[in-house]
Amino acid sequence: MIATINLKGIFEFKKSDTLFDLPLLYAMLCLIGVGFVMVTSASMPVAERLFDNPYHIIVRHGMFLFMGMILFWLSTSVSMLWWKRFNPYLLLLGVLMLILVLIIGREANGARRWIPVGPVGIQAAEVAKLFFISYIAGYLVRKRDEVQENIKGFAKPIVVFAVYAFLILMQPDLGTVVVIFVTTVGLLFLAGAKLWQFFVLMLTGVFLVIMLIIFEPYRMARVVGFLEPWKDPFGKGYQLVQSLMAYGQGGWFGQGLGNSVQKLQYLPEAHNDFIFAVIAEELGFMGVVCVLLMLGTLVFRALIIGQQALKSQKEYEGYLALGIGIWFAFQTLVNVGASAGMLPTKGLTLPFVSYGGSSLLVMTIAAGLLQRIDFETKMSTRQATSRGSKR
Repeated sequence: MIATINLKGIFEFKKSDTLFDLPLLYAMLCLIGVGFVMVTSASMPVAERLFDNPYHIIVRHGMFLFMGMILFWLSTSVSMLWWKRFNPYLLLLGVLMLILVLIIGREANGARRWIPVGPVGIQAAEVAKLFFISYIAGYLVRKRDEVQENIKGFAKPIVVFAVYAFLILMQPDLGTVVVIFVTTVGLLFLAGAKLWQFFVLMLTGVFLVIMLIIFEPYRMARVVGFLEPWKDPFGKGYQLVQSLMAYGQGGWFGQGLGNSVQKLQYLPEAHNDFIFAVIAEELGFMGVVCVLLMLGTLVFRALIIGQQALKSQKEYEGYLALGIGIWFAFQTLVNVGASAGMLPTKGLTLPFVSYGGSSLLVMTIAAGLLQRIDFETKMSTRQATSRGSKR
């Protein structure tokens, strides 16, 4: 059974033999399972040192997983009409959260990113990321002709993005800004923006990112460490060197589950930003390929769901699904690329695998939205088919 909600808040239940997109569901559950096992393996040494309890981090991870499953069910139960109607208000809520975190947010490692809510902290930028993608999807439906025909329609969402970017950079969190930027540009391109607008925006974005790196010493240090990590293996290049050593020790089939050496206080953030390096060391090349195939399935199904929704004249749902697909794909690229030395180190989680409560919660909501979009698209197609057969 699946619940649909109208704008008055009344639930109606319907039976369907196609409740879920099964490849998407299986990929998500497999990634969550792999993530739970690998976070357990990678976090025990640091949890023992910091909390005198090797299970502290995995208990919190399990708590967030439980909350995530509830949010997944809720997001599959709420009609897309609700998201379509309220996406401008969600955008404003995102702005308020980004302002609130700068005022009362909890600071860690020099960044103020978490709003304390009881025993947990909500990362405002993660929630704002989903709200912004929802807004862009709604904007493209309302102003698609403007986006395709003149610079004004193209520029409006960029102005909104600039406000979000400024507030997120105040935390600071460049990685989230880049993810939102790439998703926005991708959606504008898919909506039919002119090529010259697309390339101008891309070049402007790249230029601004370079300026932000040059004028911030710690970001510049990361880039220098990425380009020449072995010149300073115990300083600027330390994280990347340790990550590359983990990859090198993995071989074809890995050292075996739980047998990583680099997680033993050598590799910082082994259970979070660099969990893919631990996967490579313990499960080897074959494990890496399997995880990437699951992530690829996740992204591929999101893009297919978006395409099918657009074909069924569900434009908001289609753009939202495509935006989620681009988001998952780019965040995976950055996380894996950073741990493998192909990109500068950036603090972005691996979808459904890394430890990170807010990221996990928001991504389970996004996966639930994909399932809801797929369900409503299938239902509308069936109804159109049945009406056509009656005629």
